[in-house]
Amino acid sequence: RQRGCSMAERIKVPRNFKLLDELEKGEKGANSDGVTVGLAGTDDITLTHWNGTIFGPPGTTFDNRIYAVSLSCNEKYPQSPPTLRFITRINLPYIDQSNGQAHPNKTPGLGDWKESDSMDTVLTKIRRDLASMSNRKLPQPPEGSTYS
Repeated sequence: RQRGCSMAERIKVPRNFKLLDELEKGEKGANSDGVTVGLAGTDDITLTHWNGTIFGPPGTTFDNRIYAVSLSCNEKYPQSPPTLRFITRINLPYIDQSNGQAHPNKTPGLGDWKESDSMDTVLTKIRRDLASMSNRKLPQPPEGSTYS
């Protein structure tokens, strides 16, 4: 037994168990307030492609807006984070304005990813960041515009 490691830290949850758990939470509406996560296609037996939404926090330039995101979980998930791309245009310093791709090292929830995190965790951290002092008043693209 390794010193300093609890039993929970040493157990690796198989990818599909983790993703099925996340799918069940999404289908039951058990995601965090202000975000949703669900499988992109019902025929995706590999549980790779996901859709998410982030509801803009009140009192910010994101208020009353719904942001659609695409998430992808490769075979290394949950040891490595999902990739994330905004479908709805958004102005944030860690989002590539040409295609909506989230910068993996700078995006809240991706840069500080832990194996125990989930897609819900990532979207919740981004939503919290929308309300931060540095982002809450950022000018935003026209409502409803999307990346091609």
